[in-house]
Amino acid sequence: MNAQEQYRAFMTILRKEVRRYMRIWTQTLLPSAITMSLYFVIFGSLIGSRIGDMGGFSYMEFVVPGLIMMAIVTNSYANVVSSFFGSKFNHSVEELLVSPTPNYIILMGYVVGGVSRGLLVAMVVTLVSFFFTGMQIHSVPIVVAIVLMTSTLFALAGFINAVYANSFDDISIVPTFVLTPLTYLGGVFYSMDLLPEFWANVSKLNPLVYVVNAFRYGVLGVSDVNLAFSFGMIAVFTIVAFSYCMHLLNTGKRLRQ
Repeated sequence: MNAQEQYRAFMTILRKEVRRYMRIWTQTLLPSAITMSLYFVIFGSLIGSRIGDMGGFSYMEFVVPGLIMMAIVTNSYANVVSSFFGSKFNHSVEELLVSPTPNYIILMGYVVGGVSRGLLVAMVVTLVSFFFTGMQIHSVPIVVAIVLMTSTLFALAGFINAVYANSFDDISIVPTFVLTPLTYLGGVFYSMDLLPEFWANVSKLNPLVYVVNAFRYGVLGVSDVNLAFSFGMIAVFTIVAFSYCMHLLNTGKRLRQ
């Protein structure tokens, strides 16, 4: 395939992904706005007033970046895992694999579709947050970079989950038993400085720690983890995930029946 044909194939997959989640926006976009509003009310207005300041900011201001990032992670992941598993379940993915479309174009189509949903949800949740706090952005370039890197990483993770899933129940196992615990233990609702040294070191194995803290620095200008190190770790996780996704596509493991 020449460059024009590859671009056409990529845009075809991407348009299909965008239309899929926009067609059911009440299930893909609206729940995030409602859920985040409840988090803002409960953890920000009710509990936050009793906790006081955290990291030099009100508790509401402190948790907003983490809540926005939590929505991005969840939606980027969910979009790819559900869509690609659906294609695998109805065997339409086999048609893609035997077509002249390069595997990296297939992967990029699904991943960018997940990233687009993550970005759209990020905008929705950010708009909701303005009703609860006067949030100001410390560094727009850092915010944009970390959002793009994070949504890409977890879209790739969703792709891996979809490849290994054998049923629709399997695509909910990782979000329930892995992604949710990592999110709540990733410093969304607390500062890492509150943890004992041992648990603070254990937390460094959690990729959500780097994601949340880098984004919090972009919004508030504070972070519990060195910013350059956070970007480096996210980049490493992303490269590893991309390489493994390409390996799965190139070998056809668990894809070709």
